[in-house]
Amino acid sequence: MTKKTDSEQKLWGGRFTEPTDSFVERFTASESFDRRMAEQDIRGSVAHATMLCTKGILSADELSAIKTGLEQVQADIDSGQFEWSVSREDVHMNIEAALTARIGAAGKKLHTGRSRNDQVATDIRLWLRDQIDLIEADLSRLQEGVIGLAQENSDTIMPGFTHLQSAQPITFGHHLMAWNEMLERDYSRLMDCRDRMNVSPLGASALAGTSYPIDRNQTSDMLGFDAPTRNSLDSVSDRDFAIEFCSFASVCLMHLSRMSEEMILWASSQFAFIDLPDRFCTGSSIMPQKKNPDVPELVRGKSGRVFGHLVALLTLMKSQPLAYNKDNQEDKEPLFDTVDTVQDCLRAFADMIPAIQPKKENMRAAASQGFSTATDLADYLVGQGLAFRDAHEVVGLAVAHAIEADCDLSDLSLEQLQGFSSLIEADVFEYLTLEGSVNSRDHIGGTAPAQVRSAAVAALLLVKARN
Repeated sequence: MTKKTDSEQKLWGGRFTEPTDSFVERFTASESFDRRMAEQDIRGSVAHATMLCTKGILSADELSAIKTGLEQVQADIDSGQFEWSVSREDVHMNIEAALTARIGAAGKKLHTGRSRNDQVATDIRLWLRDQIDLIEADLSRLQEGVIGLAQENSDTIMPGFTHLQSAQPITFGHHLMAWNEMLERDYSRLMDCRDRMNVSPLGASALAGTSYPIDRNQTSDMLGFDAPTRNSLDSVSDRDFAIEFCSFASVCLMHLSRMSEEMILWASSQFAFIDLPDRFCTGSSIMPQKKNPDVPELVRGKSGRVFGHLVALLTLMKSQPLAYNKDNQEDKEPLFDTVDTVQDCLRAFADMIPAIQPKKENMRAAASQGFSTATDLADYLVGQGLAFRDAHEVVGLAVAHAIEADCDLSDLSLEQLQGFSSLIEADVFEYLTLEGSVNSRDHIGGTAPAQVRSAAVAALLLVKARN
C-alpha cells in the first residue's frame, strides 16, 4: 500500500509519526455520507460554543467569531461551494477545519470540552429527530387519504377474506379503516421513538465527561432536547434510538407491503376491484395491453431492504463493548437509507391511495359469490333458538346442497331451506342479502356503514388534531 506524501496535518495528528495510508484514509472516512448531517453539526457547535462562553471558557469575541464563521460555512455548504476533503475524515473535522481556516485561533477552541464521540451522537439524534418530524407529516397525510377514501365507500360492499377465500361481506370503507388502524399504530411507535431519543449526549465527551465546568442543561435546552443523557459512557455508545427507528420502519413497511399486496391483487383482471391511476403505473415493452402496478410492487419489495437494515444495526451493536467503537461508523448508511426509503414509500402511497377508483359493481358481484352470508344464516338460526353448533351443521348441509345445485344460499327457495330446518321462516331472506349482512354488524368495530362512518370521523379528528 502506498503512503501519503502530502504534508497535510490531521487535527488529531500530533501523536503520529507517519501519515495515514492512502487506502486506510479512504476506507475509514465517512464524509461522503455523513455530510448530510452538516446542518445539525453546526447547530450543535453553536450551542456548545454559546455554553462555553456562558461558562467563561470562550470570550464574547471568540463566540461571535465562531458563530459568524459557522454561518459562512453553512452558506458554502448550502450553495454547493464547500470543499469536502476525504483527508478530514468526516463531517465534523471538515467543518472544524474550514472554520479554523476562516477565523483562526478561535476555531481551534471550539472543540474544548467535547469529543467527536458525543458530537456524532448529538448530530445523529438531531438529524433523525428532524427526519421523524417529516415522516410524521407524510404518515398523517397518508392516513387522511385512507380515511377520506373510506368515508366515500362506507357502504360499498365487497367480500371479506380469510385464507384469501370469500368469508363474509364487508364494506370497502371498513377494509380501508383496517389499513388506518395499522398506520395509527405506526404513528404511535414513531412518536414513542422520538420521545425516547430526544435526550442530549452533548457533554459526555469521549466517554467519561469532561473536567471543564460545562452546563449540559443549557446545551440540551438550546437544541430542543427534553434533558441531558444520564450516563456519559452510555451516551456515546448508545444506538438504540437508531435501531428503534428501524424497527418502526420495518413494521411500517410491513404494513405498506400488505396493503401493496392487496392493491396488486385488486387491480388484476381476475379481481378487478380497483383501478389504480395511470400515473402510478407503467406498461410493458412487449405487451401493449399491460398496466403494471409498479408503485405498490416496488413498495412491497422495499420492505425487505428496510428489514435488512434493522438486522444490520442489531448485528452491528450486538458484540460491542462500552464505550464508542469505530464499528459505529457503520450505523449511518443503514439508518440514512431507511429514512429515505420510508419517506419515499409514504409519499408514494399518500399521493396514490386517495386517487384509487373502486369498481363497485365488481366488488359487489364477488361478495355475492362464495356463500359469504352463510354465517348470517347460522346466526339467524341461533336467534330462533338453535344451538350454534347445530346451526353450523344445518348451514353446512345447506351450502353443500347449494354447491351441488350451482347456486347461492339466497337463490334457494323457502321450502328448500326449510328442508334443512323447520325454524327457518320467510324473513330469512332479509338476513341473506349483502346489505342485511353488513348492516347487522352494527357495533363498535363492525362493518356496518354507520359504524364505518363514525370510525372515520373519529380517526380523521385524531389525525388533524396533531397539526
